[in-house]
Amino acid sequence: MPSYSEAVELFERRRRAWLDEDPDAYLALWAENMTFRSPVHEEPLRGKQSYAELIRRSLAMIRPIAFEVDHIAVHDEVVLAEWHVEIEWRADARRSRWRGMSFCEIHDGEITTWREYWNPADFGALPTETG
Repeated sequence: MPSYSEAVELFERRRRAWLDEDPDAYLALWAENMTFRSPVHEEPLRGKQSYAELIRRSLAMIRPIAFEVDHIAVHDEVVLAEWHVEIEWRADARRSRWRGMSFCEIHDGEITTWREYWNPADFGALPTETG
């Protein structure tokens, strides 16, 4: 079970890796048998390989601008966090901002379960591909 300070430190490493566009450092925080779910994933992604593909596709489409964690609560291995992020779409330089919450489980210093809650409408229309 992570302590509060361990959970905050893990979230900070995750935040920093995302802002630095460093998928290897980002993915190092996740267990091989992890699961991920968000409002746009009807079925959860299972396994680090599936999640890695999502992260790499995402970073090819967007540039992270901001990621701030507003609140963190820890209970046993469960960590709840409220956050807000901002991205820039690489195709058209349009920016999107949204607030969300996440539920995660941390075992042996790695994220094993991640579930996000946010409003997909905050993205607006996806930009069209240019090229």
